[in-house]
Amino acid sequence: MALMSYADSALSIFPPLVAITLAIVTRKVLISLGLGILMGILMLTNFSLSGTFFEVIDRATGLVWDGSGLALWNIYTVSFLLCMGALMALISVSGGTRALAQWAHQRIASARDAKLMTIFLGLIVFIDDYFNALLVGNVARPVTDHYKISREKLAYCIDSTSAPICVISPISTWGAYIMSLLAGILVANEVVEYSALSAFVSMIPLNYYALVSFGLLLCVAVMRLDIGPMASAEYRAQKGKLWDPAKGLPPGEDVGLPEAETGKVFNFVGPLLLLVALVIGLMMYSGASGLAANGEAFTLIGALENADGAWAMAASGIVTVAFTVALLMVQGVPTAHIGQAFVKGLQSMLPAVYILLMAWTIAGVIGDLETGKYLASLASGNLPSAFVPVLAFLIAAAAAFSTGTSYGTFAIMLPIAANMAFHLDAELLMPAMAAVLAGGVFGDHCSPISDTTILSSTGSGCHHIDHVATQLPYALLAALVSMASYFTVGLTGSLLAGLGVALVGLVLVVLVLRRLASTSTQGSEKLAH
Repeated sequence: MALMSYADSALSIFPPLVAITLAIVTRKVLISLGLGILMGILMLTNFSLSGTFFEVIDRATGLVWDGSGLALWNIYTVSFLLCMGALMALISVSGGTRALAQWAHQRIASARDAKLMTIFLGLIVFIDDYFNALLVGNVARPVTDHYKISREKLAYCIDSTSAPICVISPISTWGAYIMSLLAGILVANEVVEYSALSAFVSMIPLNYYALVSFGLLLCVAVMRLDIGPMASAEYRAQKGKLWDPAKGLPPGEDVGLPEAETGKVFNFVGPLLLLVALVIGLMMYSGASGLAANGEAFTLIGALENADGAWAMAASGIVTVAFTVALLMVQGVPTAHIGQAFVKGLQSMLPAVYILLMAWTIAGVIGDLETGKYLASLASGNLPSAFVPVLAFLIAAAAAFSTGTSYGTFAIMLPIAANMAFHLDAELLMPAMAAVLAGGVFGDHCSPISDTTILSSTGSGCHHIDHVATQLPYALLAALVSMASYFTVGLTGSLLAGLGVALVGLVLVVLVLRRLASTSTQGSEKLAH
């Protein structure tokens, strides 16, 4: 049946708003997402019960079969997630996790160093945000667990070095995607002084949220600026409870598996190094194949733009799991232990898979409601040019928060921001588009239905809503500083003035957090209970 259109209606915001609010208030993510999906589909079918029933069935099957064939991206992503669960359980059985923790205990002197190690890993694994979140979380977890760092703090470290780093890295799947959008915008607006790559690079110092949120992360890690829910989580972790035990085991957590006494650090590092090499190699291979099919010469950016990242990660995960099983058999680990680890590893990822499938479903519903287009339409009308960058930031943030997708937000908002700049002040073209990228990442950081946020929780072994709640105060503070910077750029047209405001704002935020952190620490015991 024909679906209703809500492109010009504020009602399009209602289903995602209900889902997000319920998820935060009730902390029951699946039920909240389900109600949001049901509400959205009822609206799309004009509240037809039979139409809603068949639409629900259609969307459920569409997660696997999109009408023209298998929904390969979804299948590959879920496959990689399951492979990571099985892989980390197998590594645990090999004794590799314990060996790495012992190795780290001898070389990493403090909890601060463990957090800085996690951040450093996030900086160097910038090829893809999904890959970053799952790989860095699983590598760092044994080390941060040893130093009693809460899983919430680990998730914050991961989330603030995945999307914020990918969005300013031209050599990443994000960079390639953004440059493909920029190329079309530049051509449509007859901008000849920039190439897509040079435009992307010029926007890096203008992406204030990515820069400020990463700077704030470093300060929080080094100075222990723990406030509110994060302070409570850190206090609880110091008492030996790395996650909230009242909520059960978080996704990706394996407890009770036997561990081989002969485990070495290589049992942990070897499979993961193989995984990284395979992912990068297969991404380049798929990208090169895409270029060759189009008759284009190989370039690194072109290969990333044409790479099938989901296929590369799924294939790499399967090969790495097979390699690890073979390694365990050579090591002499009993077959029963290997089978037990494999099954428990898959089972440990099922809660994350369910949340991810529901998030994809509500993203599709929100897309059909055209929530993003409605939010983007708010940018139309007459306004002073000084407000263009900050308005682009706010609307992009609202769109990403409501839809749970940065990619979709970029596709909708970048052309609109460019048009706003050209009609009001062409000098604001790069700041306005950079503000869209920044707002997309900010909204993504705050949204419980964001796939990046879901996978950051999963990679760290943290309960999803706990990660959202503990990260939110820091994301909001970074966003406030970013808004001041974008307003400054809009008012002065000066990149340096915007950076200056960002730096001063970051310093002020740190000073306030230092004062609040001492208060939060004093009250955290009460909050923890």
